[in-house]
Amino acid sequence: MNTANITNPVITQTADTQANINSTTAIHMLKEGNARFVGGKSANRDLHAQVKQTATGQYPFASVVSCIDSRIPTEIIFDQGIGDIFNARIAGNFVNEDILGSLEFACKLAGSKVIVVMGHTSCGAVKGACDHAKLGNLTQMLDKIMPAVNAIETAPDEDRSSKNIEFVNKVSHKNVELTIAEIKAKSPVLLEMYENGEIDIVGAMYDVKTGSVSFFEGASV
Repeated sequence: MNTANITNPVITQTADTQANINSTTAIHMLKEGNARFVGGKSANRDLHAQVKQTATGQYPFASVVSCIDSRIPTEIIFDQGIGDIFNARIAGNFVNEDILGSLEFACKLAGSKVIVVMGHTSCGAVKGACDHAKLGNLTQMLDKIMPAVNAIETAPDEDRSSKNIEFVNKVSHKNVELTIAEIKAKSPVLLEMYENGEIDIVGAMYDVKTGSVSFFEGASV
């Protein structure tokens, strides 16, 4: 495998380069991209050229499920270009039938090699769930994060509200773990691909203070 070419951050992915990427390489590419972003050394791409190059097809190597939070523009923090990654963004980075179907398309039909479920620190959706916020359709949405809230054990006198940022971040981490479990439990298509080694499904957390992404232990390197 010519990884020197595959991991070149300024190339536009093609059917050939995508076919030569496995899940380990895909995660490595995301980690390298985030390191460039944090270090202020993002690749110099011709995005207008990439628009033209991807006009007749797309061959992304990764799919990212992340929060709608405006501080987390996925391509930017992973320093990727047009046609590199699929994005599924929703407040609280959970999955439902629509997102699962989108991920099945991304991996089974469009060739993505890894699914990254990425939470982040100081997540507003998680804070809302911790505070049992009620507001229109937001109420039902936040209910989907409550399993993560309930899964975090605290001392009897510990604050379990959004004022306790350590608690909030623990819930965010657990929410990523539970979302990964949901993907495997509710998508036979993705589970089969995962068990066959065709894709990996990993968790990560983005730090809104530093711009750094930390992949969960066990993620490919």
